[in-house]
Amino acid sequence: MASSLYTTTTTTTTTTISLFLLYSALLPYPTLSGRVFNHSITPNFTASFLQFVDHSGAFLASKSGSFQARITNSKQESQSYYLVIIHVLSNTIVWSANRNTPISESSELRFSPDGLTLYNETGHSIWSTPSKKRPSSVSSLQLLESGNLIMVDGMNKTVWESFDSPTDVIVMGQELLVGKSLVSSVNEEDLSEGSYRFVIGENDAILQWNRMTYYKLSMDTKAFRDTSLAVEYMVMNFTGMYLMGSNGTVVVIRVILHNSNAVTDDSSTFRILKLDPNGVFSIVKIDATDRSQTPEFMGPADICRVPSICRRLNVCTNGGICQCAPGFHSDPIMKNGDCVPADNSLDLPDSCDGSLSSNGTAVKYMSMRDNLDYFSNDFMDPILRNVTVSVCQDLCSRNCSCLGIFHSQDSGSCYAIQNYLGSLMMKSNPARDKDRLGYIKAIVVGNPNGNSEDKKSNFPVLAMVLLPSLGVLLIAMVPTIIWLRRRRRRRKWARNVNKKTGRANSSSSAEGEFEFSAIPGLPVRFNYDELVVATEDFKTRIGSGGFGTVYKGTLQDGADVAVKKITCLGAQGKREFLSEIGIIGKIHHVNLVRLKGFCTHGGQKFLVFEYMNRGSLDRSLFGNDGPALEWQERYEIALGTARGLAYLHTGCEHKILHCDVKPENILLHDKLQVKISDFGLSKLLSPEESGLFTTLRGTRGYLAPEWLTSSAISDRTDVYSYGMVLLEILRGKKNSSAQTRSNNISGNNINTGDNRSSSSSGESGHRLIYFPLYALEMHEEGRYSELVDPRLGGKVRMEEVEKLVRVALCCVQEEPSLRPSMSNVVGMLEGILPLGEPRIESLNFLRFYGRRFTEASRLEENNEQNEVILYRQPLGNSSTTGSYNSFSYMSSHQLSGPR
Repeated sequence: MASSLYTTTTTTTTTTISLFLLYSALLPYPTLSGRVFNHSITPNFTASFLQFVDHSGAFLASKSGSFQARITNSKQESQSYYLVIIHVLSNTIVWSANRNTPISESSELRFSPDGLTLYNETGHSIWSTPSKKRPSSVSSLQLLESGNLIMVDGMNKTVWESFDSPTDVIVMGQELLVGKSLVSSVNEEDLSEGSYRFVIGENDAILQWNRMTYYKLSMDTKAFRDTSLAVEYMVMNFTGMYLMGSNGTVVVIRVILHNSNAVTDDSSTFRILKLDPNGVFSIVKIDATDRSQTPEFMGPADICRVPSICRRLNVCTNGGICQCAPGFHSDPIMKNGDCVPADNSLDLPDSCDGSLSSNGTAVKYMSMRDNLDYFSNDFMDPILRNVTVSVCQDLCSRNCSCLGIFHSQDSGSCYAIQNYLGSLMMKSNPARDKDRLGYIKAIVVGNPNGNSEDKKSNFPVLAMVLLPSLGVLLIAMVPTIIWLRRRRRRRKWARNVNKKTGRANSSSSAEGEFEFSAIPGLPVRFNYDELVVATEDFKTRIGSGGFGTVYKGTLQDGADVAVKKITCLGAQGKREFLSEIGIIGKIHHVNLVRLKGFCTHGGQKFLVFEYMNRGSLDRSLFGNDGPALEWQERYEIALGTARGLAYLHTGCEHKILHCDVKPENILLHDKLQVKISDFGLSKLLSPEESGLFTTLRGTRGYLAPEWLTSSAISDRTDVYSYGMVLLEILRGKKNSSAQTRSNNISGNNINTGDNRSSSSSGESGHRLIYFPLYALEMHEEGRYSELVDPRLGGKVRMEEVEKLVRVALCCVQEEPSLRPSMSNVVGMLEGILPLGEPRIESLNFLRFYGRRFTEASRLEENNEQNEVILYRQPLGNSSTTGSYNSFSYMSSHQLSGPR
């Protein structure tokens, strides 16, 4: 009986252990996870999302658990991670450390005696607490019940606190000092800074859109001003919201919140003030007893007072119903909700921030209904007084930053709409402002001289004089004369435009000049003069790539930029440009180059990117000027590039294919920041289009085989190119440069598909071989060390070398479905996922490439004196058949198009 019981117990235990091991093996992440610390952490602590994945990235909690410090994403499907403080009950992010610089799930937070530092996946610091001199080292990191994250020294003195650096939220007890502000997020998923600010001024709390005021707390019906003393800070408690002055002893403005008569409700309620991405700030009460959330205050109460609530030139009515103003309709090009003139001969100008004059451009003013108003009129002084509407319009015409005016007939006051054009609203006080009328400035596209009306009006007079003698004949000639005159004016106007822009094209280029006046997602539109000054008239060329040449520049604020001049635009050039700036402007990832702005000038188009001072990877990897890249640097470059591509494929709102992955499009910055550039070849694919791609793109040596077949182009095409780049990172040379290999290494017969004697390849006794094929053969033999750049002197980690080789071979398999996704590549490189095993049968095509490469290389050597580069010519009479014959010999122009 005992023996039977023992056997049963042993069997049960064995089964339990087996099930546990099986469950552990199937987990997508390691099962070991750090515990959540309560209240405080001591130095020499490290955290990442993956370490605390079982706790949603939380590693520190306040004593009662009301708040948690986490490394997490704002939405489950997002690939952007942030260091945040969360109010657990409401799941509200009340503070973020790196809102403008998201990290990956494997990035680390390190707490040392010197403070907090957040490192990205490349191991470089992107955020840290101030490094000011402290009397002693930091002894602990504490999360208080107020939601304040603080660092204290050995004397328990606070040396840093998160409350000093608010983001878009404040909580009860937190003081928002005068001069400080809350800045909205772009949206609920992208925590980076948006266009709205909640600012504490010396007299009031105000809301701003692009630095223009549209709301003051004192104007709200629920706010009461007690004194005219200067404001020092704002604070919120259990009874209300207060602007305090006189060292915190006097209330300047107060907002009493309902259901807060008793201070005793402090044990069950909590209040949060948040500036939402839509430009409204609100106060919400959270009840701990029933977990309810009750909105208590909203500013502005009228949502139509938010400047861009209805997009450009929409009229907002009835709490958010949007409709284009009379004389306007929805933009048929951008289809983003903005409105443009219904008259096709008119277009809206772009702001130039006041640096250029609009002289020489025909302008017309479209009058608004007398019951419409603009948000800024109630918060700004007129730019002129006691002037007529024509004087006001003339002033606006001469300043290209002016986009429209409002003019008061009684007082002669002239108000300007400058730099940004938002939505319109109904007048709040029609009786008071009935004489204030609005006019929107428009560019006359079909009549640039602005005088056709006068000339046309003179024509009927002349006709009436001549009518008795010419009669019906003259009447019949009128349409022909008008048509000829208009055509002559159009040609003259086109010549004038071409002279100004330095072009001799048709007038169509001028007609398209203003198509980019409303591009969403772009923070800045630069004017041409700014870029000329920044680049010293495009003096320093730093590279060229898809569709353009890149120049170095320095903006007025001292920031270095890379200015890409778009050239070689074909029939689809305008669409390509709109697609590029529309896509890239919305992308925020640590491994993707950030678009800072754009410019259009005549027929020229420019993109302004952040500057990467170490240039492209090919310079550091293949160049001989400086020291070779160390092994760890190469591994981090491989990992960063994989993360960037994974984000393009799965992290964006739509799938984006790069289509030209190569070392020239991988840029490096100080501290080894790695970013992918050049999305000029990218395509934004809808779900219906994701399997279709018809245009041949890319660069010789990195193109997947499916480009030359009828196979669909997908994200796995980028994976192939990445695999080829990975081999070059490993070797330190181009795959297209010959790899020499001795005939008698280990006595092995290397199958290159070439049966000729090795002596034909030169006196050295070495065979020429295509490096990807060489990598395959070394993988088969398990001799990974022979693939490493000899300049590294053996200072490598062999397990990582094997990992890169195996991942690269998995990526370059002929069958796209066998290639891993870029997300899986990241997982393999990070060690989260097991390494894949490349299938030899799907890599045999490399033997065809190897043979053709060897033949072409020998022909090139034999004909070098005659400067015949035969490997760029198709070998039409090749005896070898197959679909791969011409692939290796297509020129870069054939594969890439104009560069």
